[in-house]
Amino acid sequence: MDKKQFIEKIDEKLKLIRNEKDFTQDRMAEIIGISKKTLVQIEKGRSSLGWTGAVTVSTIFKDSEILQMTFGGDTEDIILSIAFNNYEDNYKNTLGGKVWWRKIKSKGIYTIQQNIITNHYRILDDKDRRISSSFDINYIEKRLEELYEQGGK
Repeated sequence: MDKKQFIEKIDEKLKLIRNEKDFTQDRMAEIIGISKKTLVQIEKGRSSLGWTGAVTVSTIFKDSEILQMTFGGDTEDIILSIAFNNYEDNYKNTLGGKVWWRKIKSKGIYTIQQNIITNHYRILDDKDRRISSSFDINYIEKRLEELYEQGGK
């Protein structure tokens, strides 16, 4: 998935998210910081939120079932992986991948998982903390080896 595909998905789901939250077009436009006219054009497929708008919507409505079903859980991993190509963060806790993730490989205390919807990868430690995420499996596998060699046995 790249920026363009991410934006397209958010654009496509914007009206569903608005309806899910039971917002009028006026209220939704106000919340995400665009005009009602622009919102109407996006909902009709004639305009786009763009990268910043898509990130805004996915951040504000991160608890949306529509977004979770579209992207296989929290969109933060996807946004960071797209923005930085390969993302390393401050080891945030996850739910361990019980719903949207399949196990690819384990080594020592680390596990590679792949999201079943977006197909991006992440490495979790034995406490289910996210160590790294990327769409590049080669990067993730190399990172797994580095982590293992650094003492994650």
